[in-house]
Amino acid sequence: MLKYFFYFLLYAFFIFISCSKTNNVTEKNDTNSVKEKPIIENNNNSTFNDPKEPDSINNKNTIAFLRKYGELNKENKILLKTRLGDITLKLYDDTPLHRASFIFLTKVGYFDTTCFYRVVPNFVIQGGESERLDTQNFKAKYMRYKLPSEFRKNRKHKYGSLALARDWKNNPLKRSTAFEFYIVQNRKGAHHLDGEHTVFGEVTSGFEVIDKIVNLKAGSDEWPLEDVFIKAIVIK
Repeated sequence: MLKYFFYFLLYAFFIFISCSKTNNVTEKNDTNSVKEKPIIENNNNSTFNDPKEPDSINNKNTIAFLRKYGELNKENKILLKTRLGDITLKLYDDTPLHRASFIFLTKVGYFDTTCFYRVVPNFVIQGGESERLDTQNFKAKYMRYKLPSEFRKNRKHKYGSLALARDWKNNPLKRSTAFEFYIVQNRKGAHHLDGEHTVFGEVTSGFEVIDKIVNLKAGSDEWPLEDVFIKAIVIK
């Protein structure tokens, strides 16, 4: 009888171990790569079916929606206003899905809830994220949609290039996250990222503002100690 009781305890122990959750370990940011922030899971299962509605994009109709949205919204210039000055961006027409997505998120006010949350001198400044609840609500509403890569041979990571971050794990097609962008601050560029991230625009003015932002005092996570929030405006 004692033997069977011992087997029962052993079986219960293995069941407990198999059902236990392990802690997720977030890798330390690599200053030579650009990664999206870890996704905060949300059980919002809303689905939008009509691509004519301006807030109907989701992770199932991304391409169809953005193609239609891009046809109706031809603008390709964005003004990023910050407490340290303004940055003007020009978006490329030959990366139409990335252009349309950035215009869309600007017009619905997503970027106005975000800040520049990563600064790496001689590399990049990275924006499009914050600790605010409304930022996460936007991502949940649009089901954290991703974009297919739009690599172009003539679009390199030069000084002032605008590109989107992406997940480097389980992402063989190198799909971009729609919500988090970065600007190359290194005068020599960041050409080790060519062919890894889609470059879809560039800075046309405000280079001195980029330098101000990148040189802010930051914590060990590269997040500035004093937030630099963004006000994004479509100007053309």
